[in-house]
Amino acid sequence: MSLFKEKPYLVQVAAAVAIFALIFGVRQSVPMFFSSINTHTGLGIVAVSLAFACGQLAWGTFQPIAGAISDKYGTEKALLIGIMMCVTGTLLIPYATSQFGLIMTIGILSAGGAGFAGNSVLMSAVNRFVPPGKGGMYAGFVNAGGSVGQFIMAPMAGWLIVSSGWENGLTYIALFCLITIPLSLLLRGKKVAPIIDPLAPPPPNFQQSIALAFRTPSYLMLNGGFFVCGFHVAFIATHMPGVIALCGLPPTFTGWALATIGLFNIIGSLGAGWITTKIPMKLLLSYIYAARGLIVILFILGPKTELTVLLFAATLGLTYLSTVPPTAGLVAKMFGPKYMGTLFGIVLFTHQIGGFLGAFLGGKVYQSTGNYNWVWYMDIMLAVFAALIHLPIQEKAVNYAAPKTA
Repeated sequence: MSLFKEKPYLVQVAAAVAIFALIFGVRQSVPMFFSSINTHTGLGIVAVSLAFACGQLAWGTFQPIAGAISDKYGTEKALLIGIMMCVTGTLLIPYATSQFGLIMTIGILSAGGAGFAGNSVLMSAVNRFVPPGKGGMYAGFVNAGGSVGQFIMAPMAGWLIVSSGWENGLTYIALFCLITIPLSLLLRGKKVAPIIDPLAPPPPNFQQSIALAFRTPSYLMLNGGFFVCGFHVAFIATHMPGVIALCGLPPTFTGWALATIGLFNIIGSLGAGWITTKIPMKLLLSYIYAARGLIVILFILGPKTELTVLLFAATLGLTYLSTVPPTAGLVAKMFGPKYMGTLFGIVLFTHQIGGFLGAFLGGKVYQSTGNYNWVWYMDIMLAVFAALIHLPIQEKAVNYAAPKTA
């Protein structure tokens, strides 16, 4: 308790970690029900993949909207909207029998609600409470919370499917989200302090900040790299059951593979948050994407046994969402905390455009070829692109009076 007295902002950090753990855990568990949804609806793998792909896009689309609501009206209001959307959508999935119904429940409500209560809002809130310069490190803690949720809830979802049926399983994991409602109230309050220097020029307003960001080459390159991250993560999250099946392993092994990714992503996220205080964040991002490409190459070339799949999941987990702390840290460093919820939300939207393609193309390629090889090849090429595009980023505060020099 003395730690919380010395650092009272840790209460808000802990609340954000817990919220992200539950919301992200639910979001990452829903693909465990892919096969059951496909069998129940009879719509086919491409149709179900499209619903999950729309979920990737909705998750990103709602991020900047939620960030803007959070920046203007308060974090807790954006979180409450997202929580109720996520709960409602997840509860309604078993009742969806058409393509439109799946898109509305899996995509718009469940995944979109998770986006409303996602990274941009939580990390923006934490960045307002923690000491200056520590935003990247504590973003790592929040990000690790999502991995804790994935590690716990993915095997739990697999167990619920077997023990209670897939419909009841979805109901139970949806209700877990309700725990986050009282936690969200801890993140209200504390606005960004105004500048103190009376001689300094006034900061840009909301519209000027958005325009400034889109005129800043470093911000655009950061968006390009995060697009690649979305492609990687969504493909794995959506199609891990199919990958496991092609490896000749039992379906229940999917939960353990996703849990392993989540477990090692805790290490990767915390490590990335700490490393942001030691080396340039753009270099860290280049290293992470280069490592992803190498991991995929080794997986393609190696044997497909339980051990190698778990090793693949573990090494991928180290890089899985470790991109988030340095990416969030760069946004905060370039533009400050005032409109970070919106600006980081835009970056996350780009991430989810990549996510849409990763989820949808995975199903399309599998239907056409019977395997995921061409998606893995795209994954490798995109990893190389992302590793290179971060190198020219200028890691400094943007001068809004002369944004083209960013």
